[in-house]
Amino acid sequence: MGQLDQTILKIEGMSCSMCKGKVEKTLKSISGVTSVSVDLEKKEAIIAGSASPAGLAKAVEELGFRVTD
Repeated sequence: MGQLDQTILKIEGMSCSMCKGKVEKTLKSISGVTSVSVDLEKKEAIIAGSASPAGLAKAVEELGFRVTD
């Protein structure tokens, strides 16, 4: 098996468990994503899989959140 990549996105604008849930559900629906862990306190999402970081960031931004470096 090939090595799965891990992407960490810093996300601004998540303030509650509903925000966290929306982000997790959206990221999990992307082709190539195998797991998602969103941390509200750290304001980040850790995504495992082969999806492109740019595609992941775009999906989060389409929800109305801001991805920062």
